[in-house]
Amino acid sequence: MTRPGEEEGEAMAPDREWSPDEWDPATERHPDGRSPEPERHPDDRDPAAGARTFGALPPAPGRAFARSWWGQAWLKALEDTALDGGQLKLGRRHARAGAVGAVSVRPGRITAIVQDRDHTRHRSDVLLQQLGVADWDRLLDLVADRAGHIAALLDRDIPPVLVEDASAAGIELLPGIGDLEAECSCGAWDHCAHTAALCYQLARLLDRDPFVLLLLRGRGERELLDALQARSAARAAGSAGGAGAAGRDGEAERPDAGVPAAEAYAARDILPPLPAAPPPVAAPGVPPVLGGGTPPAPGVAVGALEFLIGDAAERARGLLADALSAGHPDDPLPPVLTPAQDAVRLAAAGPGEAISARLAAGSGRDARALALAVRAWELGGPAGLAVLEEDWTPEPEALARATGHLTAAWEDGEARPRLRAARNRWTVVGGDAQLRYGRDGRWWPYRREGGQWVPAGPATDDPAGAWAVLSAEG
Repeated sequence: MTRPGEEEGEAMAPDREWSPDEWDPATERHPDGRSPEPERHPDDRDPAAGARTFGALPPAPGRAFARSWWGQAWLKALEDTALDGGQLKLGRRHARAGAVGAVSVRPGRITAIVQDRDHTRHRSDVLLQQLGVADWDRLLDLVADRAGHIAALLDRDIPPVLVEDASAAGIELLPGIGDLEAECSCGAWDHCAHTAALCYQLARLLDRDPFVLLLLRGRGERELLDALQARSAARAAGSAGGAGAAGRDGEAERPDAGVPAAEAYAARDILPPLPAAPPPVAAPGVPPVLGGGTPPAPGVAVGALEFLIGDAAERARGLLADALSAGHPDDPLPPVLTPAQDAVRLAAAGPGEAISARLAAGSGRDARALALAVRAWELGGPAGLAVLEEDWTPEPEALARATGHLTAAWEDGEARPRLRAARNRWTVVGGDAQLRYGRDGRWWPYRREGGQWVPAGPATDDPAGAWAVLSAEG
């Protein structure tokens, strides 16, 4: 039993008489004597030509295909779209064994030759819709408005806030369910092992360079950066012209008016360095002691109020640490908690029996239910708590994908337990183990203890990982 992204344990030996990376899919030339192209560097960039070709990557046993969050989002789009989990598993094996040849990336399409274990070669293509002209104009304006976005791209990073800002403007940079369309010479109508292998290999390329994704959406690196530079220069010139007009009109120039962000970014090499950030606060201050001998007002629990003051101080310290971190402000904001969720968060801090009892009563739980909620919270935060308390039915497409992933969780020939499905839960018939499917597509292991289902471990992207937790405990 293996998890996605782990070593499958079965290596292939691709035919070395002809290597797939001798074929250049950008020019459709083949190694059959018809003027083969010169060998390319594994990361041969030609941004102006609207296409890039990457040489075949070496085998990757035991290595995660994607470490960046955008690479993982690419693979999630593939795994949410493909209907056959077995083909995905075989595609991972192909990619790990180095059976994917040179990968051509051009607007709207990636292409490679993928070799089967019997040395049969297939041309595989994966298509992604390009952004329209209006979409690119909005995206370029959005990026040019925030110097942090430009700096992140130059550093070969895609901050989550950039994707969120683009989505709010109606532009989807990352693919979603059904966005990755497959074409393969093997004749499969859905994602086959060959197109899956191509997608897994592309995730490795995306980790190294997010401009690969932007090229797929329609713009090469040089074209994109030139357009951003032109926009920044135009805005800086416009700001300077506006200031000059104001001076000619006789308006006094405000000493604290500042400089437009685009102009400051354009002049970043001549500006003085920013002052050093203050040091982080190691620990919150000691909360005040309330009361001072004066009886509290009716209904006010002094101990509970002191606990809330201490919690507020600790949260303020955490927010300050985030603000001073290198990733701020590109880190996404934490979700806003409901009162019932916040009660569990507070109880997880171990405030003592009296305060825990008040939190249980205030959130509509008894002491046992609150303890169970705290356990779920410690394993998964709000998502873990929702899986504990929500019983829901996935949409038909999501249910089909979940069932396919569950079926593929056991290797061929491995004994599989009998599972009874009910909404988003799969329970071992006659046993004390259960797998729950979360709204975020992750799997959670549960075990029956004392007549109730309790979380047995954190979530995993693959049901095999959740089942491994239950098997180890059993």
